Amino acid sequence: MAALGHPERCLPPVIHVAGTNGKGSTVATLRAILEAAGLKVHVYTSPHLVRFSERIRLAGSLIDEPQLAALLEEIEQRNAGAPITFFEVTTAAAFLAFVRSPADVTLLETGMGGRLDATNVVDRPLASVITPISFDHMQFLGTTLAEIASEKAGILKPGVPVVIGAQPQAAFDVLTRRAGEVRAKLFRRGAEWEIETAADGFAYRGRRRYGLPRPSLPGRHQVDNAALAVATLDHVEGLTITEEQMRAGLRRIEWPARLQRLTKGPLVSLLPGGAELYLDGGHNEAAGEILADWAQAQRDQPLDLVFGMLSTKSPEAFLAHLAPHVRRLRAVPIPGEAAALPADAVADAARRAGLKDVAATESVHDAMAQLARNSGPPPRILICGSLYLAGQVLAENG
Repeated sequence: MAALGHPERCLPPVIHVAGTNGKGSTVATLRAILEAAGLKVHVYTSPHLVRFSERIRLAGSLIDEPQLAALLEEIEQRNAGAPITFFEVTTAAAFLAFVRSPADVTLLETGMGGRLDATNVVDRPLASVITPISFDHMQFLGTTLAEIASEKAGILKPGVPVVIGAQPQAAFDVLTRRAGEVRAKLFRRGAEWEIETAADGFAYRGRRRYGLPRPSLPGRHQVDNAALAVATLDHVEGLTITEEQMRAGLRRIEWPARLQRLTKGPLVSLLPGGAELYLDGGHNEAAGEILADWAQAQRDQPLDLVFGMLSTKSPEAFLAHLAPHVRRLRAVPIPGEAAALPADAVADAARRAGLKDVAATESVHDAMAQLARNSGPPPRILICGSLYLAGQVLAENG
């Protein structure tokens, strides 16, 4: 940052988001609401699904590739061969792009933890946000929820509001203690704000009260992510968002590979009449539990999985809650990913999780073709287990 003239000190007001699950969806909801209010919003997220440029959104549009290439070349020259990570280069490119294009708000998603994350060079954000914390990246962040929460809490700053989503008690205690240590203004779900869900939406109660529709993203968990975004905008200073603008934003959230229904493309064309295809990039135990909750409410059709995962994750933990709702599973590799589990290993893990009709296949196409050929009622097929797999599916399906 010093070599680049400290762009992190000149960003439009920053909302900084950390956590384990729901970071991307919360950022997408914040963007939708802020844009519905007529504001220009910069957004930095990771990872990308199909194109690298998805990580950097400038005032409403993805960065164009020639501009991105020029920024990366500039950073390489300024870095002059010093040690630097992939994520640090990407973050530097985002910050340079953000300071050179006007906007009203910057949304920053941490890459993994918080305390040592490259995005944490921003020392005075408008607000810090912590989404639900669970077990993930344990080889880097710690083996207990308290250790992981301590890393996430590293984004808290003195005097800056921190808005906290629903948390397990161990994480809640760490976040509360850290906020006190740095004198951050604390706004916790269940204390300073709360929601009550209904069939058609949710009631929000915090500094203000709102009656809001269900978000456009499917799944009960997305109500929680939407509520966290609403609570953030309710508790930050300097932004005035009306209830109608919040309602409009919630109806038009865009965030691919989060229980995304695919309705056309080569993979969809393999399906028999009446079948449905969904895609989700969740990859840890908490994500598996969320998908199990969704599956529980979708019992009108049998559920089949096309499933691949990285070796840094636990397929058995992911499938533990989901397995009772699944009829068949076809395991797939993730081509081009050195850390991907072989399909045979994925299949073995699925059997250990209690699934009976399991087979390893060579590709998503082969898995889909197998599931489409089998007799019985038309299935609802869910491709899941990895954001890297989700990205390849989106590319393959056009």
